[in-house]
Amino acid sequence: MEWSLIFVFNSVLLGIGLAMDAFSVSLANGLHDPQMKPGRMSGIAGVFAGFQFAMPLIGWLCVHTIVRYFRAFERAVPWIALLLLAFIGGKMLFEGIRGGETETSAGPGIGLLLIQGIATSIDALSVGFTIAGYGWGMAFAACLIIAAVTYILCMAGLRIGKKFGTKLADKAQILGGVILIAIGVEIFISGVF
Repeated sequence: MEWSLIFVFNSVLLGIGLAMDAFSVSLANGLHDPQMKPGRMSGIAGVFAGFQFAMPLIGWLCVHTIVRYFRAFERAVPWIALLLLAFIGGKMLFEGIRGGETETSAGPGIGLLLIQGIATSIDALSVGFTIAGYGWGMAFAACLIIAAVTYILCMAGLRIGKKFGTKLADKAQILGGVILIAIGVEIFISGVF
């Protein structure tokens, strides 16, 4: 592929497709912490964007180096995403039902945020196969576009979540947990079937 408007358009579409899980998790994070400050929102969106930048690039590198090892790992991706998101969502659901707003009431900590970032972007590794025909510069540019789209959509998800989190108050954590579990199930079903 050559540098063109179609390349940019395709990269934006890839970014939108890949960012949907991160958008949904951002929505859940916003529901969970309706008083989240703009700097924290930017940091959360930045983590998701960083993972959505890195994973396709790692996939591209795998295609150009160790493709046979990556193919073996690819079958585990839906299982890993399901387990990570079910764990995080289950924890939120349990705490919401129990009514215990513990340390997570201030939003996800860095460890939990990194797990969310991995869980929502692990399927982006396979995009490395999609962009395998690109040279290094184009692959890097495509990943930057994907990251920018992810950042924008995650900021929107956080803002929407904050708005509804304030209105839903005590039910927000339960809804956030259900959303995360549903995302994990969706990734699993689409990855296995």
